Amino acid sequence: MAKYDITAFGAIGDGSADNTAAFAAAIAACSEAGGGTVYVPAGLYMTGRIRLASFLTLELETGATIRFKDDFEAYPAEQTRWSGYECYGYSPLLFGSGIEHVAIRGGGVIDGQGSAWWNAYRKLRYEGIVPESVRRLELEELNRNIRESINSNIVEWDTQFLRPPLLQLIDCREVVIEGVTLLNSPFWNTHLVYCDGVRVTGVTFRNPADAPNSDGLDVDSCSHVVISDCRFDVGDDCLCLKSGIDEDGRRVGRPTEYVTVTNCIMQRGHGGIVMGSETAGGIRHVVVTGCLFIGTDRGIRIKTNRARGGGVEDVDIRGIQMRDVLCPIVMNTFYRHGIDESNPLLTSPDAVPVTEGTPVVRRISISDVTARGVQAAAAFLYGLPEMPIEDVVLSHITIEMSQDPNEQGGEPDMVKEKLVMAGEGMFAKHVRGLELHQVRVETRQGPALRLERAEEVTLDGVTMRRRHEGTKVVVWDHVNDH
Repeated sequence: MAKYDITAFGAIGDGSADNTAAFAAAIAACSEAGGGTVYVPAGLYMTGRIRLASFLTLELETGATIRFKDDFEAYPAEQTRWSGYECYGYSPLLFGSGIEHVAIRGGGVIDGQGSAWWNAYRKLRYEGIVPESVRRLELEELNRNIRESINSNIVEWDTQFLRPPLLQLIDCREVVIEGVTLLNSPFWNTHLVYCDGVRVTGVTFRNPADAPNSDGLDVDSCSHVVISDCRFDVGDDCLCLKSGIDEDGRRVGRPTEYVTVTNCIMQRGHGGIVMGSETAGGIRHVVVTGCLFIGTDRGIRIKTNRARGGGVEDVDIRGIQMRDVLCPIVMNTFYRHGIDESNPLLTSPDAVPVTEGTPVVRRISISDVTARGVQAAAAFLYGLPEMPIEDVVLSHITIEMSQDPNEQGGEPDMVKEKLVMAGEGMFAKHVRGLELHQVRVETRQGPALRLERAEEVTLDGVTMRRRHEGTKVVVWDHVNDH
């Protein structure tokens, strides 16, 4: 198919010229011809937002950089899903909606130049200074009904400073992202929503460690997704599967399902492979193999809460190596962020009635995992008293806690109360049908496993090679059928 070089449409790769019109013209010509390749040669191309079209490949030559303006007003209101809510937000920088057979590939870089957005967020969060932006005022008006109906502790919600992702494809089919580097996103780096038939391979997702809410790749209510040979080095969750938040997500009712992830490297970030906290539409049929986590806060992380509904089920994770993580395995259905803090049912430690908002986490298998230099806890499973986490199998797992006496540890995950651990073993509360087979945990303090309010527990070869004097391998508290 034909190739459309952006320089033939007036683009100048000098790092200062505004190439917004040139990108739009090249994409329009390609689309009008029935499809083809929009080609970006070596150079630094400044631009406003870019909107993609069907049957189009955006190809970046090695040495090419697309850098987006940091002018908030350059990104008009666009219908989106923002932190799980269907609403209007600032337009994603690189954007496609309702298109098919679209590809982004090559050896080049796509740079969101996010520092202005991050700084505005920090001033909002820590100083209460609301960003000056005509677009933000527009969002306040467009989202008035949904904003007034939702009470959330999400920082930006009241002011509607809804920062955009660097790349978003929404309601698209047959998507390929290959080889490129995506960095410095204003918000989430790459956000795929309502897509079917996605392949992401050999992509680098990179954001500074302190960039707020800078997830690497968010797969949101998508089906038939293959992710392989990617590298993540970001300031929030690395690879995250989501499916909408609370009542709004249940209304949409679209799951993330049939996802495979293989041969990826996750560095830093709040979590390596993460599911949630937006679980309203359900997350299911997920296979993760052969990945490496280095210095992430959590490794394998499932998080949701009583408002979300939906849940996570039928997940198989195996062949994972971890180094210097805070907590290798987390399943938390009492996650405390993104909730209405005035609702006592969301924070009550006691059982509450089961409703459509009650999430279900079940049938999770994790095997062949080695983690060394772990800082807080070997694993952290924290269910709801009215809906325990069910049918979790952990097998052939070795976890060695850091033996540094000065290691401060931290929160294995963010539950309703702040629980800080340092050098401790596995902790499981409100679980049913937990199986551990050939699991070795070397703690710095305490037992390998502590069980509380657990039922139907099977332990087969749970050991500590070096037993601490006076310490049991397993501590039981209100455990049935073990």
